[in-house]
Amino acid sequence: KICYAVGGAPYQMTSNAIGFFMQIFLLDVVQMEAFYVSLILFLGRAWDAITDPLIGYVVSKSGKTRFGKLIPWAVFTMPFGVLSYVLLWSTPKDTMSSQLSFFWYFSMYCFFQTFMSCYHVPYSSLNMFLGGDQKDRDSATAFRMGVEVFGTLAGATIQGQIVGVYHARKAQACNELNSTDFNLTALNATVALTDTLYDTRKAYLIAAVINGSFYFLCCVVLFLGVKEQLAPLSTLDKLQMSYLSGLRCVVRHTPYVRLVFGFLFASLAFQMAQGNFALFCTHAAGLGAYFQHLVLILLVAATLSIPLWQTLLVKFGKRTALFVGLSCYIPALIIIASVRSNLPVYVVMAIVAGSSLAVLYLLPWSMLPDVVDDFKVKNPNCKDLEPLFYSCYVFFNKFGGGMAIGISTLALHFAGYRPGACRHNPAVITTLKVLFAPAPIGLLLVGMLIFYFYPIDERRRREIKIELERANVREIERDSTQYSDENKTIL
Repeated sequence: KICYAVGGAPYQMTSNAIGFFMQIFLLDVVQMEAFYVSLILFLGRAWDAITDPLIGYVVSKSGKTRFGKLIPWAVFTMPFGVLSYVLLWSTPKDTMSSQLSFFWYFSMYCFFQTFMSCYHVPYSSLNMFLGGDQKDRDSATAFRMGVEVFGTLAGATIQGQIVGVYHARKAQACNELNSTDFNLTALNATVALTDTLYDTRKAYLIAAVINGSFYFLCCVVLFLGVKEQLAPLSTLDKLQMSYLSGLRCVVRHTPYVRLVFGFLFASLAFQMAQGNFALFCTHAAGLGAYFQHLVLILLVAATLSIPLWQTLLVKFGKRTALFVGLSCYIPALIIIASVRSNLPVYVVMAIVAGSSLAVLYLLPWSMLPDVVDDFKVKNPNCKDLEPLFYSCYVFFNKFGGGMAIGISTLALHFAGYRPGACRHNPAVITTLKVLFAPAPIGLLLVGMLIFYFYPIDERRRREIKIELERANVREIERDSTQYSDENKTIL
């Protein structure tokens, strides 16, 4: 369980570093126009989302090796993922044209997301092939989510603490520039701003190398510590049906559709708030020098909350825990958006938001195996579709993230956001406030409404468990009969 959980850290470390820092990196460090940034973030996520189901199908069609069917995909694509991640945060030249910058960062973004999909899709599917029953699988998911939130914390800490120093220096230089006339002090502030920009670009690259090193180490732990085991009604053989036929089977399963769309809107809400948090703190809340510390507090709270939500999950059921946890996010966003430059209030609300974030990490991924099991007992002849289930699930998560960041950046572009500027017009500030609270809250309420109609409760989970046990007994008896008949034929 521990080695499996460690394997999930690279995805969260890299994706959350991108989620929290990529927008401000491209806007204020690379100083790319907001329109091009919105294209990179939206089209890059759209590309990533489209490739996920395709990769899931290719993984399903691949055969078993001596190391298993799923783990080799993660291992052999890892070096390319590390390289493209480091290049994503590099700046080849201090000054590039808008078109060249767009081509470079869009290409690196697509390469990284493709290789990360080749790692994460088989890794996610591996949850179904660790052995044990539902309780063991839920326990493994809790281990995984605990490590993934810790990976998120580690990634944001590494990235935030390395680059946060330079963002704080920039904020100080901006304050000096805004508070003086054009004299020697203002000239010194301008020079400091230029020097800080160069150092900030170097800091982002150093942070990427460190996160890439953890990516490599976690993959090694996964390879050495996990062995794939067959699950009931699964063979881990090559998928026999076509891509469209498999996709049709997946999207026709009602519990899966409701879980996916509930997860999509909840993920949209969290990722929209997350993607605009750095810009909101810097330009709307007046706390640009502290946003990396607030991110750290939020993620520490999420990490420490995982055992609490796992306990509530077991005691009260998954759907009840999901509703309680997601509801905590709404007052936190309202208070943060309503209060300006009050660090203690922001710290308390970051703790509440972090606790709610833990629910989004744990509960949907804990509910997905139940949906797959429900599908298998209702469709016993449709086997080896687990990678397709998980890849489509990841597809909607990434598609939601791409939409959230792309729409946010495009809205800032139309509001008049100026890359690298120290002060913005009131329309930009208002847009940041709307993108940080009202829009995510509306999306979250839609997601909770869809979760209300999710049909698999604790009673249905017990029924699925009994049906899987019966199916497993039937498979063992059939294999035993086949083996006996073969021996008779030989004799």
